[in-house]
Amino acid sequence: MTVFGDLLAKQPAQRANYLVLIDPDSKNDGHLPDLVAGVNEAGADAILVGGSLIMDGGFIDRVKAIKDASNVPVILFPGASSQINPHLDAVLFMSLLSGRNPQFLIGEQVQAAPVVKHLGLEAISTGYLLLDGGGQTAVEFMSGSLPLPMGKPDLVVAHALAAQYLGMQLIYLEAGSGASRHVPVEVIKEVNNYVDIPLMVGGGIREPETAARLVEAGARFIVTGTVIETADGPDRMAAFARAVHGH
Repeated sequence: MTVFGDLLAKQPAQRANYLVLIDPDSKNDGHLPDLVAGVNEAGADAILVGGSLIMDGGFIDRVKAIKDASNVPVILFPGASSQINPHLDAVLFMSLLSGRNPQFLIGEQVQAAPVVKHLGLEAISTGYLLLDGGGQTAVEFMSGSLPLPMGKPDLVVAHALAAQYLGMQLIYLEAGSGASRHVPVEVIKEVNNYVDIPLMVGGGIREPETAARLVEAGARFIVTGTVIETADGPDRMAAFARAVHGH
């Protein structure tokens, strides 16, 4: 079975999947072993790796270290096609459908596709929708794309339906790393009413109780990132895992 298939197969027994986003940048040097150990102990379902801006040349080595230490699949959440490497189980093969910058609609994907094929990586076709999390995020700045307004659920629905009709496997509703607000429950409910493919939700999710409400609204994958990069990170990851899984 595929990585994506395995994750979906867990969902009858647990309400949703919990994924931890780790940024393999220099700022996390020295913290990666503890972060990955926390993921292993917490019961998270997978690790996402990637970032909009990498500040040195150690990205691939850090991804390898994460993969070597991880007990769960490691999936690339790509900021650019250059981040694709062999130390992965799968890649979110994303198109930034909420924006109109051709580089991130199709340009990066064309560059990435032959490398994904050559490395034999599983490609999870993903419609990536950036929503306004209350301030300019790194992905907004680096992609040159305006986010969708949180208060316009019809726009989000239309973009999500476009992702489904284009044949994508997954929709990622993203408020952005460190966002001041998460994707609203009402938006998730509205999108879930219209589409038939799973919703992944990330950005601005700081409390397990919030994650539980998003799952109740229809999210099938919950992603947390910076909130776990704290002294109590392992305990918080375990609390998030329980909230997302429903037990």
